[in-house]
Amino acid sequence: MEATYLDTTKDIYKRAAETPEVGLCCTTTPIWAFPGLDIPRIMQEMNYGCGSTVHPRDLINNPKILYVGVGGGMELLQFSYFSRQTEGVIGVDVVDEMLEACKRNFKEAEAANEWFRSDFVSLRKGDALNLPVEDSSIDVAAQNCLFNIFKEEDLKKALQEMFRVLKPHGRLVLSDPVSEDEMPEKLKNDPELRGLCLSGALPLKQYIDMITEVGFGTVEIRAKRPYRILDTKHYDTDQPIHVESVEVCAIKDPMPADGPCVFTGKTAIYTGGKEYFDDHAGHVLLYNQPLSVCDKTAGNLEALNNEDIYVSESTYFYDGGGCC
Repeated sequence: MEATYLDTTKDIYKRAAETPEVGLCCTTTPIWAFPGLDIPRIMQEMNYGCGSTVHPRDLINNPKILYVGVGGGMELLQFSYFSRQTEGVIGVDVVDEMLEACKRNFKEAEAANEWFRSDFVSLRKGDALNLPVEDSSIDVAAQNCLFNIFKEEDLKKALQEMFRVLKPHGRLVLSDPVSEDEMPEKLKNDPELRGLCLSGALPLKQYIDMITEVGFGTVEIRAKRPYRILDTKHYDTDQPIHVESVEVCAIKDPMPADGPCVFTGKTAIYTGGKEYFDDHAGHVLLYNQPLSVCDKTAGNLEALNNEDIYVSESTYFYDGGGCC
């Protein structure tokens, strides 16, 4: 049977499990440091992500957490810090060798962290397209630099699976490469480059549209930063392609009648002569006080053509609060 691009991906990460490859995905995001948390070096060397999916504000009240694509176990250990209960964290991976490496690394983590027990994490063999997890059983689901590997039809299935297993108002935290530059078809269809988290990068709007189309009513863009350049000397492209890393939180909120609330870091400020401005749609702007607004609300405010209301451009950095 002919090998698929997903078979190539499995081979890449089988090799990465057997011989850790520092910088395979290589994130420049600083690793979260928490009191009493000591991350073994081997876990750091096997950090095959492009950002971070561990955000303390998501991880309150002993959440049930799912992480897909276990890597060396670093983020599973970080998540366990916030959910110190038997099988409080579920780690799913399709590569047997990665699951075995993760188990070995947990032994080092136990030696380095007196609070940690390997049974805090349930490691399961499974596919992101068919998760071995019950419906509506997860508070926080996460993946780091995995979903960008999928072609669009498979990406839709993976997102649907995450939506299925999340509880109402549960959170899906993602870190993936995106690119606004056109990706040549030869690169898109190169299974090795897809497996290395490069040529599957979608434009951010398309990526967000796919998330909202499966039903997520609220989406937060938490960070966006430069990640890679696919240059003309090393890749089959006529123009350099700028790839960025984006961190996104999608919340399983009910879908508003007028469409999803997508926060890309826009802010509204009222500078008029009154104490506040009320748009009578649930948004009150106090005088000269910035208010985070979703893109939908930003567009509605701009359409008023009110010179007393300033609406910023997207910063692609949103850290909570605001209008919706």
